[in-house]
Amino acid sequence: MGVKIDLHIHTNFSDGAHSPEEIVRLAYLKNFKTIAITDHDTIDAIPRAREYARKFDVEILAGVELSTQIGENEIHILGYFPNAESATLKEHLAVFKHERVQRAIRIVQKLNKLGLDLSVEEVMNEAGNSVVGRPHIAKAMVKKGLAKNFYEAFEKYLKDEAPAYESKSYLSPTEAIRIIKNSGGLSFIAHPANMKEKILYELIDAGIDGIEIIHPSHNNALKKFYENVANRFSLLKSGGSDFHGGIGTDENNFGKFLLPPQYYEEIKTRLEGTENFSPPSKFKK
Repeated sequence: MGVKIDLHIHTNFSDGAHSPEEIVRLAYLKNFKTIAITDHDTIDAIPRAREYARKFDVEILAGVELSTQIGENEIHILGYFPNAESATLKEHLAVFKHERVQRAIRIVQKLNKLGLDLSVEEVMNEAGNSVVGRPHIAKAMVKKGLAKNFYEAFEKYLKDEAPAYESKSYLSPTEAIRIIKNSGGLSFIAHPANMKEKILYELIDAGIDGIEIIHPSHNNALKKFYENVANRFSLLKSGGSDFHGGIGTDENNFGKFLLPPQYYEEIKTRLEGTENFSPPSKFKK
């Protein structure tokens, strides 16, 4: 059996369906050697995952997926090996958590104006220790009978351009790359198939360390294309299932989108020699 590695997994500390402990157990049952917890804009699940992983032979890699924006384009930047004690990282995550709460309040206020009886307290109870987001609002709505199911809550009220939608605050990709670098980590472009090729090259020029090659949204042609781009600019390669759980097709992805071990070894080697590495900056397309 080959070594199994997945560097893109979410827990219920952001928008995943499973607790850190459940994720570790799933990884153990699927015979994983290494997984990365990469929750959106929070690293709070990692200590719990590592504590529980002591019972199993599973390595838990610290990660985070930062939400950024260029114009109207939402861009996600994955960070691996961030130092949890980094002042810059802690400051950003604290600000982001506050902004998420404020956004939830505005959404609830819009729902109230639409005649739906939902309180901020009910939403926060769903979020618990997690960074609050639209999935928690949807769950609270379903629990109270304000929507038949999760899908209806989003389609009728919460999705982009729906009546109760509220945009969230974003960093620029350059700021996200800086935050990850200052925390001692490495930055990667998440699921680049979701962005224009022009933006891909802008991120490379901004100093990104790598590209997510393996992802459910990447077919073989895209995978090969991003591998070639990474090789051309001496970038690292990452990948995984982008697992959230709770949906049948997503549940089936766990264990199917694996990072080749040599790519992971290259990431660790780069991390060890970061101070001596100078990636290409300006280039000709």
